[in-house]
Amino acid sequence: MILQATIIAIVLGAGVRGTALQGRAAPGGYIQSPGPGNASFTMYSGCQQPACGIAADGYSAAISQLAFGSDPGLGPGDACGRCFALTGTEDPYSPAYTGPFGQSIVVKVTDMCPVAGNAVFCGQTATDPVNTFNMPVHFDICEDTGGSEVFFPNGHGALLGTFMEVSCSLWTGTGEGSALWEGACISGQSAPLWPSTGCGNQGTAPGATVPPATTPSNTATTTIGTTTTGVSTTTSPSGPTQTQFGQCGGGFPPN
Repeated sequence: MILQATIIAIVLGAGVRGTALQGRAAPGGYIQSPGPGNASFTMYSGCQQPACGIAADGYSAAISQLAFGSDPGLGPGDACGRCFALTGTEDPYSPAYTGPFGQSIVVKVTDMCPVAGNAVFCGQTATDPVNTFNMPVHFDICEDTGGSEVFFPNGHGALLGTFMEVSCSLWTGTGEGSALWEGACISGQSAPLWPSTGCGNQGTAPGATVPPATTPSNTATTTIGTTTTGVSTTTSPSGPTQTQFGQCGGGFPPN
């Protein structure tokens, strides 16, 4: 665990607050970067029927749609199964808070945070590739697999910080569940880091006008619903109840 923490600290040290890292122009108009770069973070529950079609038993997360690589309802994107080191450094709703922050963690992406219903955190599009907080990528960390408990300090349910794609050998989970439907995929866990291809992208990125790049064998036949998560500056956000094969919710600023 000490070695893992040291590696995470090294790879995230290059992150620069407030800049949008330019990711690769991926099939379908998606923008996918291995980092290091900046990201925002929230949490959600109901992670056992994710958009990738396979749930993980270690720390897992949903990633914003522009980086995920699929449309709601089409199944896995190329982010599925890839692992990312995450570090929180700032609360966007409590700028005076300077810590302590939680642990840096490595998560495996198993789910999508769609643009629809989650514009504040997951509203990145091909024409406007940053969210409300100028972050090019958002991770919604699964509460059910334990990541949010160690990542977020008490009373802080939204953070900004840094991310970097890493080898899944740094992920501490022990396995995954069974495929939930035909075409489920988390091949990113064994693929080389981006710009390599794992599961492949499907459909067209939000805001893109390019023809969709689809992978018919990975197409799910179940329509995916959308849920949302609220964020509070004083209490942890309450998680949504996922629709079958649904995605996470991003979050909204407090009233």
